[in-house]
Amino acid sequence: MPGLHRIAVLALEGVAPFELGMPSRVFGNAHAEDGGALYEVTVCTADGLPVTSDAGFTIGVTAGPEALAAADTVIVPPTHAMPGLLRAEPLPPALADALAGIRPGTRIVSICTGSEVLAAAGLLDGRRATTHWAHAPEFQRAFPRVLLDEDVLFVDDGDILTSAGVAAGIDLCLYLIRADHGTAAANRAARLCVVPPWRDGGQAQYIDRPVPEPTVATTTATRAWALERLAEPVTLAELAAHARMSLRTFTRRFRDEVGMTPVQWLTVQRLEVARQLLESSDLPVDLVAHRAGFGSANSLRQHMRTALGVSPIAYRRTYRPGSPAAAAA
Repeated sequence: MPGLHRIAVLALEGVAPFELGMPSRVFGNAHAEDGGALYEVTVCTADGLPVTSDAGFTIGVTAGPEALAAADTVIVPPTHAMPGLLRAEPLPPALADALAGIRPGTRIVSICTGSEVLAAAGLLDGRRATTHWAHAPEFQRAFPRVLLDEDVLFVDDGDILTSAGVAAGIDLCLYLIRADHGTAAANRAARLCVVPPWRDGGQAQYIDRPVPEPTVATTTATRAWALERLAEPVTLAELAAHARMSLRTFTRRFRDEVGMTPVQWLTVQRLEVARQLLESSDLPVDLVAHRAGFGSANSLRQHMRTALGVSPIAYRRTYRPGSPAAAAA
């Protein structure tokens, strides 16, 4: 299909079926406003031969390493058949050759412990990455050159992106749709998959911890309260007071539940509002900043440059190139 973004999903021996099928489902549900497809997804293997999943059934494919060489994006789901990678064993020759055939500049993505394959290939040396939190200690020992962040759901390091376990792969796929085609396309795909278009926080909220007593308060109601007041200058003291906790207790419990500080979380939510307004309206940047709770256009610019590497005007031009606000800027 000419003009579509080509995605190659690499099925490895021992691949996890859920993660293997995930990209086809999520990107297959990504459509333009007119209903046209945005991606072409091909499942391939390193040598074109069938592989056996970790669920015990055989997966037949119609493509081999040539699909990796032709792809715009390559996705590597996890495998449970290569434990030796964490003991510094080399990649199988056919797999190493297939990865070496990927064109320079191709976007490369791993889901869960698929990051071990990328790390073993040397693709993550000196770069930020993540993996499933349960594998993080072994990963760090095996690949000390990788700048591992085990607390996040996914890492965008430019042309290489890595995600944490299982559902974080869905988060990353939706993030890529959003980066390619905007919030509306990602939201449409998320609705069809019946998943949230964006999840807050990182892996910290999923790490096994003792279950709190039923009487222990949570920050859930306070987060909902804050979301209704993003345009206002909500302070940490006000959040703690709403939750009826001390500042110290509230901050600790918030981080345990969400995986980031209250201030970081507020910034993420406000950026989300600003992005949606920039994509869907022609409001002036200073009004977008006000409605998102940043107070001034300058503050919004600083936060967007830090988080996204672009200014509000540049972001709007990407997703609303024909809008009067973009044309006038």
